[in-house]
Amino acid sequence: MTVVVAIGTRKGLWLARSEDRVSWQVDGPHHAMQEVYAVAFDSRSGLRLMAGVSSPHFGPGVSISDDLGATWEESSTPPIAFPVDDAALERVWQLQPAPASQPGVVWAGTQPSALFKSSDGGRSFEFVEGLWNHPHRPEWEAGFGGQAVHTIVPDPVDPDRLLVAMSTGGVYRTADGGKSWEARNKGIKAYFFPDPWPEFGQCVHKVAQHPALSSRFYAQNHHGVYRSDDGGDTWQSIADGLPTDFGFAMVVHPHDPDTIFTFPIEADGRRFPPEGKCRVYRSQDAGATWQALGEGLPDDFWTAVMRDAMCTDDAEVPGVYFGSRSGEVYASPDEGETWHRVAAHLPDVMSVRAAVVPT
Repeated sequence: MTVVVAIGTRKGLWLARSEDRVSWQVDGPHHAMQEVYAVAFDSRSGLRLMAGVSSPHFGPGVSISDDLGATWEESSTPPIAFPVDDAALERVWQLQPAPASQPGVVWAGTQPSALFKSSDGGRSFEFVEGLWNHPHRPEWEAGFGGQAVHTIVPDPVDPDRLLVAMSTGGVYRTADGGKSWEARNKGIKAYFFPDPWPEFGQCVHKVAQHPALSSRFYAQNHHGVYRSDDGGDTWQSIADGLPTDFGFAMVVHPHDPDTIFTFPIEADGRRFPPEGKCRVYRSQDAGATWQALGEGLPDDFWTAVMRDAMCTDDAEVPGVYFGSRSGEVYASPDEGETWHRVAAHLPDVMSVRAAVVPT
């Protein structure tokens, strides 16, 4: 088995390959000196690698590789662009292939907060006007990293259902393919507002779902960790047992909807793990209890792991991966029990995605 990990940073993309998920060969940078906030593997037909890149000279775009980075395809015209006069694309934050039942469909989330849809595998995108025209949009604010749709979760069965999350704004859901959207934040706290339980305006950092259980979602909020069992209609806290409820990452085990991984950070004003100890936390009972996983991880780790910088592969025994703002990347071949360093001294890691290479 060969696994490839795509590591998007603020100065390019690196690719790491391994046959045992312990020893790694790393090459790069691809797209040198370009920000890579979004990376995705599309395994619906072969294995396509997509990267949301942003050049200081040419602006943001999407690059595609069908040979794992040996060559890249870039459109001569911007594949994502706003058709409205009051907005300009600043960055692609998320690339998300649809389920196998929708071949060719890829979703993109951007800064400013907007959604785009591709029907040709990521080569070109159409503007989703329904979300942009939502009456809440004038009141969406920018989070610390900007105002962006950073999470896209397609329903595994119904192609008309889609959930997105943004900072700030919260969680929104459509049931008609993007024509109309409803805020779905009941139970998610926004402590920074006079009314801490608003309809929208929450700074949700990441939402994850297991495809075998479409009614179950998990969310890491700006102070708050939550689960929804009713498709996002309501949320309940699952932060008890964690050392802190602040963080960015939320990842679901590829085969078990009750197993999740997160990386707690001390607080919004102290963005490093508690006591500087690098620890991934795992729950195997849908957030009822948590276990710290740290064998092989450092105890002097004064940095953060961002929202898209943690993932799993889909091997029978899944690997777990994360990268840090200090440029270190770690991998676990055994669901988080032990950890091995993949790379160090890279630029700020913003996105990490892993895939098992087809034989």
